[in-house]
Amino acid sequence: MSQTVLVINSGSSSIKYQLIDPGTGAAIAKGLVERIGESEGRIRHTYAESVTELDEPISDHEAGMREVLRLFHEVGPDLTESHVVAVGHRIVQGGKYFDGPALVTDEVRDLIQELCTLAPLHNPAHLKGIDVARELMSDIPHVAVFDTAFFQRLPEATATYALDREVAEKHAVRRYGAHGTSHQFVSAHVSEVLGHQDLRQIVLHLGNGASASAVKAGRAIDTSMGLTPLEGLVMGTRTGDIDPAVAFHVQRQTGWSTDEMDTLFNKKSGLKGLTGNNDMRAVREMAQGPEGEDRDRARLALDIVITRILKYIGSYTAELGGLDVLTFTAGIGENDAALRAEVCERLAPFGVKIDEAANAVHSGESRTISTPDSSVRVMVVPTNEELAIARQALSLI
Repeated sequence: MSQTVLVINSGSSSIKYQLIDPGTGAAIAKGLVERIGESEGRIRHTYAESVTELDEPISDHEAGMREVLRLFHEVGPDLTESHVVAVGHRIVQGGKYFDGPALVTDEVRDLIQELCTLAPLHNPAHLKGIDVARELMSDIPHVAVFDTAFFQRLPEATATYALDREVAEKHAVRRYGAHGTSHQFVSAHVSEVLGHQDLRQIVLHLGNGASASAVKAGRAIDTSMGLTPLEGLVMGTRTGDIDPAVAFHVQRQTGWSTDEMDTLFNKKSGLKGLTGNNDMRAVREMAQGPEGEDRDRARLALDIVITRILKYIGSYTAELGGLDVLTFTAGIGENDAALRAEVCERLAPFGVKIDEAANAVHSGESRTISTPDSSVRVMVVPTNEELAIARQALSLI
């Protein structure tokens, strides 16, 4: 049997997992543990044609991970017979320490712990998954794969904020980016498919979280997310770029705490703040609905989203010295043909031409949606962060 990697993405109240064959890219089994710590938890485990769903209390991550291992043993595939050579853990924040995957040792674990101040919503949850998995699967190497690694070597001019230098250095304030595993996977795939390693690329990872990157000859030179995933494009519940003085003004007017402002910017803004709904499909449905305030708000939200995307495409094209390939990926990027069309129509004055029939195709395969005479090749490439994590983990074994 081929070598396999168990990929774990541990959230604050969830564990997402996949058993992957890194050679073929096949997902052999996958599942999700949700509502950890709540009165009623849920587990969904999928193997071959079999789907097992359980509704039961899951007290903590250890209990959740034990249930996952039980399902692998009872439903399949049995991990002891699956030639698992590594466990890959997704970690959002690698800070200045990690520019690639790292074998999890006590020292690496401590560095991830140190970086919790930069990713308080993510790194602590990842550590729970690492600690439990290392205890329950102590005979298998564990590898941490960092969302920030692809952007760790950004040019100083794009990584550095125009902030007081001593303050920035003391508190490790710089642009780290996020979604790097996806941007690296997609841009590398485009280079491989087109047979060129020197491409000037822009990747638009558009999901509930959204980010853009500029990639030149395989190296990231800029990205829209900054110290945290808040910066950049408009997202499901995040503002994206916003004047920092908005926080000062609102706090002075309301007396809200820093945590309340954090919640406003990260969980109550973006599409949700503009329309009341953070799902792009629902927003587009509202925009096509009957005349009225809801439709106007939804249309405005879409216009804001598209305008922000265009700003990044324009600035990144200038930074790259031109553009060879523009790629859409992630949930919205892969599935929202109308948004892709609206973005590309606004780029028509620059010679970008989209093939309407190709753009309308729904497919799980990577594809070109621009016309042969378009000034820029426009592609849709499904991202696969779990496969990317599995392959990076395998590279250290």
